[in-house]
Amino acid sequence: MADITAHQLHSVVAIVPAAGIGTRMGAGKPKQYLELLGQSILAHTLDRLLSHQQITQVIVALHPEDTFFEALPQAQHPKLVTVLGGGERADSVLAALQQAPEHSWALVHDAARPCLTEGDIDKLLASRARFPQGAILAMPVRDTMKRADAKGEICATVCRDRLWHALTPQLFPTSLLKLYLQGAIAAGAVVTDEASAMEWAGISPGLVSGRADNIKVTHPDDLGLAELFLMRATK
Repeated sequence: MADITAHQLHSVVAIVPAAGIGTRMGAGKPKQYLELLGQSILAHTLDRLLSHQQITQVIVALHPEDTFFEALPQAQHPKLVTVLGGGERADSVLAALQQAPEHSWALVHDAARPCLTEGDIDKLLASRARFPQGAILAMPVRDTMKRADAKGEICATVCRDRLWHALTPQLFPTSLLKLYLQGAIAAGAVVTDEASAMEWAGISPGLVSGRADNIKVTHPDDLGLAELFLMRATK
């Protein structure tokens, strides 16, 4: 663990995979460019990251045919750079990691989570002292969990003890995350988030309790809820 701990002395780079097209929203543009309170979802997300004093750089992975990003005011921010993303989230994150300093921490955050608070970023960054291997924001499962069968009927009630909803950001040493993402992809492993690549390598990331309003805008109904949370945050 000595080598991992040494990374705490270096910079924090935020990575935003934003190469998706968001088909579930049924909109005429990628979901990250839908408007919330006068600017796009992605713009709100970038504001949260660019304004944090401990984040030295923000790397955004874009779709090769993206025609919306350059119009964002945040696109001209001196802390921001862009790369071409890939077909899957892991490919986009890996492309961004190639541009991050080797001796840094990579803080990966979903483009469609615009309600992230400075306090949650602070909590995750502070967790490096406890979890030098890296950690993720997450929320304990509160509801009763049901497992369904192929017919869409309940086949079991799942014990929710020690179950967590994975959120973002997820924070790992850049060099290790790059190494294990490459390995997991090459092995054909299912990589749904950065933590799953670390788990594939036998590392157990820490869990840092995050806020329930750090929602991911996935469906049209989420837009109104995200607006409510953002309005509450500005009051």
